[in-house]
Amino acid sequence: MLVTFDNWINGREIAALGTNAGAQSIPFQGWRHFKEAFAPELIAKAIRESAIPVGRCIDPFSGSGTTALACQFLGVHPTFVEVNPYLADLAEAKLSAYDVASITRDFSKLVRNANTVGKVTQAVFKNAPPTLIEPGQNGRWIFDKKVADRLASFRVALRSIKDPVNRRLFRVLLGGVVIEVSNVVISGKGRRYRRNWESQRKTVRDLDDAFCRAVETAVGDIVRHGTRRLMKYTALRGDCRSILKERMQKFDLAVFSPPYPNSFDYTDVYNVELWALGYLKSYRGNAELRASTLSSHVQIKRDFAPAPQGAPTLAATLRDLDAVRADLWDRSIPEMVGGYFADMAVVLNSLWRRLSADAQIWMVVGDSRYAGISIPVGKILAELTEEAGATVLNHEPFRSMRSSPQQGGQHSLAETLLVFGR
Repeated sequence: MLVTFDNWINGREIAALGTNAGAQSIPFQGWRHFKEAFAPELIAKAIRESAIPVGRCIDPFSGSGTTALACQFLGVHPTFVEVNPYLADLAEAKLSAYDVASITRDFSKLVRNANTVGKVTQAVFKNAPPTLIEPGQNGRWIFDKKVADRLASFRVALRSIKDPVNRRLFRVLLGGVVIEVSNVVISGKGRRYRRNWESQRKTVRDLDDAFCRAVETAVGDIVRHGTRRLMKYTALRGDCRSILKERMQKFDLAVFSPPYPNSFDYTDVYNVELWALGYLKSYRGNAELRASTLSSHVQIKRDFAPAPQGAPTLAATLRDLDAVRADLWDRSIPEMVGGYFADMAVVLNSLWRRLSADAQIWMVVGDSRYAGISIPVGKILAELTEEAGATVLNHEPFRSMRSSPQQGGQHSLAETLLVFGR
């Protein structure tokens, strides 16, 4: 029986279509906790209000894959681009078709084999950061040794699962619980250690129970919502600034939310999963992944592209930032902001070449602030788009966001829906 979009979202009503609409309770969206997940209703609205019939939709910043998953329920072929390999696997796991009986057999096999794996922790995590596993560094570590031993056993046992679709599912679900059994929490402030973590140790039983619950939840989601109007999808892994320049088919719609220029390294949000699951195997790989992300942060040393011309608000903003450079927590923030909009100009210009005539771009963006200087992202992108010959069809504020600690931490930054057309 085909599951409709309304069945999937359970007919819920939300106050706004921004990224704080509470998608965690929707099937598949709980496989990895996202504090502010994209609202699936926005994709339905974009398809419903499109000037042309939508057969193909693209999301160049997939994240957890909400746009692509919503498209499947709506009968639209999704294409997603994702540079983070863990998130790309997470999105594909949600979009894939499964045989539930084989999931059950393979999970039993995975657990049996993990129980027979010897001491492999040192080999599995040989190039990981010293703070990842007990005894850690300076008296701190992310995983207690016994938990790390069990993680290593699961990592090795995953190799025995021959079905690549099931193997990816288990890896993703294991990733969804590693923070739960670690000594840290992830929030808008980044990664920090749990309160009293030294006296509240996680155990192997905690990991096993959490992993089993995750698999049970996933199987339930698959059984109840696994058959959609369209089960196809196209996954493109890598930096969308490069991928969108490649030759590909035309799309009828683009719906996405890019990283916000808030100087928060989104790679760092998933750094624990990336190391714990083996996506990262060296510091060089970590640096290369971070360098492949949008210029939205200054957590690594990098060369930022020159700011694009044609947006008066951007030019004025960069002058204001330069004037307060001495007060900025990082002196390269003006270059980062200019580089961010240079990257976004590349993405938008590439998207236009991939879109059908009369196709639209729907985008949710967020403002930032540094040393009292506001970065009106929506207004700047609207100016750049008009300079490129496109039309702003809608510029609608969703909500007021709390800024980061570096920016003051108050509710005063707009999150905005932008709709562009030719």
